[in-house]
Amino acid sequence: MKFRQHLRENIAAEYGTDAYLAYERLDEIIRVVSQTAPASADLTNRQVSLSMPPPTNAQGVLPTARSRESLEDSPDYTDETFLKTMDEQMAKVESFTLEQVTILRSKLKQVEGKLSSVTTTKGSSAIEKETDKIAEDFLRIEKYVNINFMGFHKILKKHDKHIPGKPIKAFYVNRMHGQSWVRGDYSDVVVRLSSIYSSLRNDQVNIDNTGSTSQSFLRSTTKYWVKTEDVSRVKYAILRHLPVFLQKTSTGESDSQMTSSVYLDNDQLELYHGRLDKSPGAIALRLRWYGAGDPQVVFVERKTHREKWTGEVSVKERFVIAEPEVHQVMTNMYDIAAKKLADKSGKSQEEADEWETLAREITQVISAKQLVPTMRTQYMRTAFQIPFDATVRVSLDTNLCMISERSFDLKGMRNWHRDPSSVLAANEITRFPHAVLEVKLELKGNNMTPPKWVTDLQNSGMLYEVHKFSKFIHGCAVMLPEDVRSVPYWVDDASIRESIIASEGQRILVDTKDINSHVGPGSNQIYNHLLPFGHAGENRTSTSVGRTATSKAASAGYTHGEDGQKDYSVNFYDDDIEDAELLASVVNDDCCEDTCLGWVFPCCTRSNIFRSATELNVAPTSVQKIEPKVFFANERTYLHWLHHSIILASVASGILAFTNQDEDNRQLKWSIYYALTLLTISLCFCVYALHIFLWRSERIKTRIPGHWDDPRGPLVLGFVLVVALAVNFVTKLYFIATNEMNDTTLVEL
Repeated sequence: MKFRQHLRENIAAEYGTDAYLAYERLDEIIRVVSQTAPASADLTNRQVSLSMPPPTNAQGVLPTARSRESLEDSPDYTDETFLKTMDEQMAKVESFTLEQVTILRSKLKQVEGKLSSVTTTKGSSAIEKETDKIAEDFLRIEKYVNINFMGFHKILKKHDKHIPGKPIKAFYVNRMHGQSWVRGDYSDVVVRLSSIYSSLRNDQVNIDNTGSTSQSFLRSTTKYWVKTEDVSRVKYAILRHLPVFLQKTSTGESDSQMTSSVYLDNDQLELYHGRLDKSPGAIALRLRWYGAGDPQVVFVERKTHREKWTGEVSVKERFVIAEPEVHQVMTNMYDIAAKKLADKSGKSQEEADEWETLAREITQVISAKQLVPTMRTQYMRTAFQIPFDATVRVSLDTNLCMISERSFDLKGMRNWHRDPSSVLAANEITRFPHAVLEVKLELKGNNMTPPKWVTDLQNSGMLYEVHKFSKFIHGCAVMLPEDVRSVPYWVDDASIRESIIASEGQRILVDTKDINSHVGPGSNQIYNHLLPFGHAGENRTSTSVGRTATSKAASAGYTHGEDGQKDYSVNFYDDDIEDAELLASVVNDDCCEDTCLGWVFPCCTRSNIFRSATELNVAPTSVQKIEPKVFFANERTYLHWLHHSIILASVASGILAFTNQDEDNRQLKWSIYYALTLLTISLCFCVYALHIFLWRSERIKTRIPGHWDDPRGPLVLGFVLVVALAVNFVTKLYFIATNEMNDTTLVEL
């Protein structure tokens, strides 16, 4: 699909064509100017000759009189015409964006004024509909900005391609990034929308019950990648149900605040490898502060990994210190006893002892393992939560970057993070191209089902689950490629490859020239289907969508687009690729399970067979969590099947061995047939058990999404066995009745 057609199809009727950039006019100017534009100038030549003929143009053709005559009907366009038109179009888009945002803000002010006078349910419903309309208008504005932003990129790329002698893309792209319609912060609209929805829901601050105990808990944390163009839509989907939770240090003017964390590790990257391998008891230590300025208050945090299947849960513990005390903690000179006495007011003895234990353990591990500042993460965090209600907590991190904290003088741990004014080299910073969404659920009591809106959001197609994603692990792998022994599986994802290369971390990536493999060695060769956007050899950045509830194929690991569906997202595409080439073949909902074999044994259906990504467009789906006991459970199930099949075969063998040769010929034949039937059934049990064991083992190993059970196979085999037993029972009754009748007849005779 050409961008010209894409632009026509995505013009909002409320705005009209004139509000968008004049792409066709700019394209026409490029076409005309490129036919007369000279070739690239020789920057080293400082001499010219007035008697030499004109040089060839950018196309390598001499601009003869004939070619000039062919342009007589074309407008008299020059390079200055293109530049002037570009300036006019950018100014138009900027002015229109600011105008629409101003209108939205005035509408929000009117709605906020009506909130205090609302007393009835009908009035609340009317205000909610009006707020929904404002939110839809805001998303429409964002789509307008994205389409124009993409259009300017495309037209500038085309200009530099057809007029290489005068490249201007770099200049105008940097200029766009400095304009208010691109860099402007309109998050105050999100905050005000959140406040209105919170008032309509009548959210109440729950009592802090963190110290209370409950008989049953279900805690889960899931991390997702979110495309930049979907961030506002995700925010809107969340704030309809949860308010924006602003930290006390926040100014309230934005829905997010800067969050910085300095992670500690030693020269061997012991903590990094422990967290990557998910070793029991693996820890991560970090110094965190909030706000864009210099840290005043620092949180010393320790995260400890625990295997959930053992009954334990991972924990995060922290205590607060002032910035000058960081040096004391890092050098094991922190006076814990004196601090405990000074801060004892307001704390119970148990809390004070726990604080002392935590502080001592952290300072001792820093000293024993010789931990130093290694890597820093920075991002703008938006938190959604009802205060003191941990049922659903959501955080969205945008503008995520990782910065190396090595290669500078620590001065005895007094400089524990880089000077913000220092210039970073390319290999000292990496910018993550996606936002990171984290959903934390804490379900209690009888209701262990997540709220419906959470499930709808997970199935919306905007979230890409990345199992166990870690900013600390990603930053260390990219910033310290020569020091890591292994890397996380997601580094092979096609969408983040360019950011890793830009940070000079290509050492951890597989060479794309290697036609045999497009993923790194080890686990990446097994888990490459978990990559949200595919690997370098199968880039799905243009076609991949998150899991959707409407697609049956998605539950089997595949997805396809829905024709005619309208939303406010912006689709990626390539000018040189047609739609038919972008959309891969998909699973046909009417096949697979319609066959007899597929219905009887779902493990044999096409939807359960893992295919190559070249055949199907594999969608990122929820990752099955694997616990060690799952492998043993599969083995136990296999052994149980074999046990019962052996018993059945033993019974059949016994029937054959102890069949009375003096019996009636009919009964003798029936006993033999019945025994052979049981042997056949027992053999089927063995074959079925082996097939299911191998099939399920492969799915467990590769975490292929979908059902891992076979609900129909055991029913069919069990039904066949019951039929065999029933037939034998009826036959035996018949033989007994026949024998009794024969005996009676003989007695009478």
